[in-house]
Amino acid sequence: MTELALRRGDYVPDGIGGVVRAEGAEAVLEQVRFRLTARRGTFPFCQDLGSRLWQLGRLSPAARGTAAKQYVAEALADMDLAVEAVELTDRGGTADVHVTLTWQGQSLQADLEVRM
Repeated sequence: MTELALRRGDYVPDGIGGVVRAEGAEAVLEQVRFRLTARRGTFPFCQDLGSRLWQLGRLSPAARGTAAKQYVAEALADMDLAVEAVELTDRGGTADVHVTLTWQGQSLQADLEVRM
């Protein structure tokens, strides 16, 4: 599996006129980051792609942690990995999300910032 690397919605330049490509576990993390930051329901031909993490701001602060776990599991449900933990740090308008995953017996960590 090969994926193009994205940071803050832009492809990562490789310094020689191309873009960085990720393989293996890093490619899985690129897919995870994309799925968690894309807004679910905004892709006309793939309504199930993305997450609802952006909707966390509509919930009470006490409900956000549980909802974040649900939204992450929902967004990654069709990937061949297990969501082990989701940690949410509310920053007022944005949130830092730390996701721990297991893929092919390997522990992976994905960190992202979500606007709420």
